[in-house]
Amino acid sequence: MKRKQEGKLYIIPAPIGNNEGEFLAESVKRIVYSLRHFVVEKEKTARRILRHIGYTQAFDDTYFTEINKNTRPEKLLPIIDIIRQGISVGLMAEAGMPCLADPGETLVELAHQHNITVVPLAGPSAIMLALVASGLGANGFAFWGYLPVKPLERRKQLLELERLSRKYDEAQIFIETPYRNMQLFEEILKACLDNTLVCIAREINQPGQFIRTLPVKQWRKTKVSLHKRPTVFILSAR
Repeated sequence: MKRKQEGKLYIIPAPIGNNEGEFLAESVKRIVYSLRHFVVEKEKTARRILRHIGYTQAFDDTYFTEINKNTRPEKLLPIIDIIRQGISVGLMAEAGMPCLADPGETLVELAHQHNITVVPLAGPSAIMLALVASGLGANGFAFWGYLPVKPLERRKQLLELERLSRKYDEAQIFIETPYRNMQLFEEILKACLDNTLVCIAREINQPGQFIRTLPVKQWRKTKVSLHKRPTVFILSAR
């Protein structure tokens, strides 16, 4: 008797710049082309990305389930049922890799709970690209996602990250909603010590790409525009 084919959950990277259609290996594209079920943040964005990478299946026969940071695990159980029936599903981000400061980890956790194979596909991650271009983090790093919005809490968190970086000799990576980038950057310059190194990695893989690592003392003398421009921040205290 032929064994039923196992369904898998594929983690699909999305472009982070203007290289749509060129950011995935052909072997990865073939897997994506074979899928008919996708879990995404926004169906409109997912359709555009799929078309750019050469997906030719009719969207009338393609199924999209939208998720966000508030999606409850029970809402994703139908997806688990689909996979357990032998149908593979793709999890897509709006940009970069899913589950890094991005919805999707709830579905991945559920997949593991149900003994479903999770397959990460190779592709771009702004966080990892920023790290390797920063010259920091060779001995270790930690990713914190978004820092607190309230100024006092944000300042307290920055001081704690500076302390942890010095104690463990590791880079501290964090991000912010683009329209609050300048407030965060200004707080870094106020809160952190002169010799603490900070990498600003702005608009990676885009025309406005800017990646530079300087001590806080020097950043205070340097003009940089971050407002409404996707940026990764990396801090390394010495």
